[in-house]
Amino acid sequence: MQITVHRGPELWREPRSMAAATYNLARTLQMRSANGVAFVPIRSLQVLAIVDRDEFVFLDSEQRALALLAWERLRPDHRTGLDQAVDFEAVGYGEPAREAMRRLPREFHEALRAVALRRRGDQPATLLQLPPRGSHRGRGA
Repeated sequence: MQITVHRGPELWREPRSMAAATYNLARTLQMRSANGVAFVPIRSLQVLAIVDRDEFVFLDSEQRALALLAWERLRPDHRTGLDQAVDFEAVGYGEPAREAMRRLPREFHEALRAVALRRRGDQPATLLQLPPRGSHRGRGA
């Protein structure tokens, strides 16, 4: 799928943080996608999230090619553990962006979980061959 996204004038920008579970799940889905971009429909808000390597962009269903919000300058390298929140900058482009931003953290996480559950069976299973217990292959015993 290819989508061209246009951005209107930046109306506001503010520092925020995202729960670790949300960030980690978004990255997992993004990395599993064939082209490095995950599309996540957030039905409760009528928004489509586009997760790529650099940012998360949220499109309003009424103006499909126009960004409503973007989460930019993601800073996962500022955390010391995978269970810590990720700082970012929220950028609002449309008038309804502030209202959407109030509900977006929770609704985005729930949408990510729903997509992950649907895709759980998509991955082929891999059987790992482990040496029997007590086997010391390659240790020069």
